Amino acid sequence: MKFDTKIAVVVRDDLETWQELNVTAFTISGIAGTQDVMGEAYEDGSGQTYLPMIKQPIMVFCADGSTLQAIHEKALRKDIRFTVYTEELFATPNDEENRAAVKAVPTEALNLVGMALYGKKKAIDTVMKGVPLHR
Repeated sequence: MKFDTKIAVVVRDDLETWQELNVTAFTISGIAGTQDVMGEAYEDGSGQTYLPMIKQPIMVFCADGSTLQAIHEKALRKDIRFTVYTEELFATPNDEENRAAVKAVPTEALNLVGMALYGKKKAIDTVMKGVPLHR
């Protein structure tokens, strides 16, 4: 199946493995919760059902801090919907404090460690051009 939309996650390249996974999980939850990307529930051969998952591939990229800032700026200019995860969120214990930590910093000063982007495939490809896939 081909999709005219694309989902991309980009994490900063100097994070610990647990941080990369945390950032990926949290940022993709914003896409899953606000866009029409969820598939149907799963069922195994015994009839046990499982929660649905996102129905299209998610590409995961890795970038340094300055590239992450550039992606953020390009995504804003292209009016792409995206989530952000800042370094300060590793120290906050709940959603309310997470939102307060982001709100306390102007856009241009966000200390980004990750983002998840959702939009038209062409727009996402343009924003992510030259950024390597995570390995």
